[in-house]
Amino acid sequence: MNHLPLIIKREYLAKVKNKSFILMTFLSPLILVGLLSLVAYLTSVNNEKVRTIAVLDEAGFLNEALVSTDQMIYENLTDISLEEAKKLSNENNSYGLLHVPNLAIDEVSSQIKFYSKESPSLTLISNLESKIEKRLGELKLKKLGVDLSKIKAAKTYVDINQEDYQGVKTSKTGSFLKLIFGGAAGYLLFMFIIIYGNLIMRSVIEEKTSRIIEVIISSVKPMQLMLGKIFGTSLAGITQFAIWIVLIGVLSVVSSYIFGVDISATPQQELMSGAVADVNTNAELQAIISEFHSLPLLNLVVAFILFFAGGYLLYSSLYAAIGAAVDNETDTQQFLMPIVMLLVVGFYVGFFTSLEDPHGTISKVFSYIPFTSPIVMLIRIPFGVPIWEQALSFAILIFTFVITVWIAAKIYRVGILMYGKKPSYKELIKWLKY
Repeated sequence: MNHLPLIIKREYLAKVKNKSFILMTFLSPLILVGLLSLVAYLTSVNNEKVRTIAVLDEAGFLNEALVSTDQMIYENLTDISLEEAKKLSNENNSYGLLHVPNLAIDEVSSQIKFYSKESPSLTLISNLESKIEKRLGELKLKKLGVDLSKIKAAKTYVDINQEDYQGVKTSKTGSFLKLIFGGAAGYLLFMFIIIYGNLIMRSVIEEKTSRIIEVIISSVKPMQLMLGKIFGTSLAGITQFAIWIVLIGVLSVVSSYIFGVDISATPQQELMSGAVADVNTNAELQAIISEFHSLPLLNLVVAFILFFAGGYLLYSSLYAAIGAAVDNETDTQQFLMPIVMLLVVGFYVGFFTSLEDPHGTISKVFSYIPFTSPIVMLIRIPFGVPIWEQALSFAILIFTFVITVWIAAKIYRVGILMYGKKPSYKELIKWLKY
């Protein structure tokens, strides 16, 4: 394997010096931050927009239900007809007109209408419906002689404390943090395999079609060449990914200062920023920090590195074998489909089964199948998987990787010198006997 370091270096430098690679390395974060900045700016403009809604409440039911805010102003209209109210709201450029006809409380709910020039916001209509439903419900209860103060006093909020049989306390917050980590790890691996696996496949096809491979193969074993391409391209991908993280961070700060928008500002973060003034919410933040520190961080980091690397190398060897078996990307579709399907199965089992039931039979079985275990196991680990299960799953993954590399090398050895014919699955099996 003396030539392996040289091949890795060659592949790495060939990738990082490529003009398209350099362009996308610096252009992708710029486009991403630009789009996020645009969305944040448009969101801030939309949030600052003041809407005026004219209200013609002929029944007098909504006097206490619709309270004006900084972004929403309710203008009550009285002693005018519906047609006059429509004309007035239109002339005043109101966002719309809410009409409550003068009917009995049991009949009015289906007769309320909202008039506007254009289709109103679904969020706004849902908000109005919620407020009106609540108000009409209260009025019906009053009509029945029910004391509303007693109903409000009877409302009880339950927060179930969670604890395992050994006395270790858990919570919904901790489960949410585990869900975030597991989901992010599985999704990151899924995308990394798709992006850089295809990069390895294209690299093999390019060298094969340019006939450079005939010169290289005279002095290098096919196994060394394939592994060199996998490791070299992987290092280039990690380099690009690291640069993306740094550039996105820097560009986010620059965008915030130049355009005056915070691309990371979300309703959830605004809620957390205001938590300092609220004792209860501040206690919840303290609970989040406590839950974060209680996570097995060392186990999560080590498992992430091992399963991420193992899963990527396993699929990369398959991508390299496909690249060696065909002459152009068009012919890769029949061979890529099974690989993509395995990735999709792992993704769906991980996100739709393991996140809901991380210790169920389906989750356990697929966390041992090597083609799905990198994603499924990464999602399960934050919820508490014994070390021996992790070790067994990783051992099966590495063993499968060795077998897959051997098979891929057999295909690679024959395929890189085959031109002009798209092989069938039957022919690929024959190549394994050479």
